[in-house]
Amino acid sequence: MQDFWPLIGVSRLQRNPRGWLVPTDDYLRLYLARPELALVPESCEAERALHAGLSGSPSRPVAAAELQDFKDADARDNYTLFLRFRDGLLAAGTLEAYYLGLFPQDGTGRIDIPPLFIDLVAQAIVHGLLDASADAYEMRAAEMLFRPQRISTQDGQVLSGDLEVVDMFQQTGGVGDFGRFLAEAGAPVPVVELQVLNDDNAFAYWEKAGRHRFLLDLTHEVSNDLSHGLVFTMVRARSGLKALAGVLQKWVKHFLGVDVAIRPVQKINDETWRWHVGLDTESTALLNDLYEGREVAPDRLQRLVSLFHLEFANPREMRADVAGKPVYLGLMMNAEGVVRLKPQNLLVNLPLPGALQ
Repeated sequence: MQDFWPLIGVSRLQRNPRGWLVPTDDYLRLYLARPELALVPESCEAERALHAGLSGSPSRPVAAAELQDFKDADARDNYTLFLRFRDGLLAAGTLEAYYLGLFPQDGTGRIDIPPLFIDLVAQAIVHGLLDASADAYEMRAAEMLFRPQRISTQDGQVLSGDLEVVDMFQQTGGVGDFGRFLAEAGAPVPVVELQVLNDDNAFAYWEKAGRHRFLLDLTHEVSNDLSHGLVFTMVRARSGLKALAGVLQKWVKHFLGVDVAIRPVQKINDETWRWHVGLDTESTALLNDLYEGREVAPDRLQRLVSLFHLEFANPREMRADVAGKPVYLGLMMNAEGVVRLKPQNLLVNLPLPGALQ
């Protein structure tokens, strides 16, 4: 597998006959090299010994006493969390099975690992889905499944930018700690502009320095006034919403084995509305309120980024009481303008006839 998102180790994963990703020792070694687990000059002998042992055999059992001898409590906690994650991943056998196990349909799941691990697993899975793709729009949209986004508007466009990168650019001009040092010293900070992804610059997405620095246009459509009261509405040919819908289709197919068609829509005009799924916490609450007929404040509605219409290719793969009915999806930013998409919602909340197998 090509590694277009660096440092997640997709080339170190294997595939089982179903196409799901199997962890290997080489994949686990990447976690040992992360800042949370990497050795520092202050690391004690017990930490150094465990790190060396795991580097040689990342899946070997670790006795509780090996952690108790750590002098640094934070280091001990970091290793405890990693080992909990590692053991769960190895027990599940694949990244996909582990991910599904974190979010059981009956709602009894309890997340006992940091969100970072969940995002890294989701990123590797999405990478596997798109390994054969050469579409920069699709890749950029896929980042929304594991990296929070900051939404802004510019000249009538709705733009999605990587939260971490956008905030860094606002603080330092995009030059990291050195830029922050210059700003604090009152010196001029060099400005590196974020770019809206388009056909002219899409090639730069594949360059290492360009990743996460592109803004994705999530504008629904372009309207042109033709005079005489006529308005011509044209859907953007390179819409980030379309790209995101395509990624979500592949996500559902990969995990659930069902074919669905997803397309962005601007409103729900359906008197027989029966089922909806929020793609984040905010849109879940909003769709629930709209479905129940509760009044929604205008400023809250304005935070809705998009709605989507999902249709099953085979209605017999749905619950009998809603077979053939569309499923409406929502994507919404919070009051701070941040979107945290939860792709697991599509896996546990679609109207399937039975539990996941």
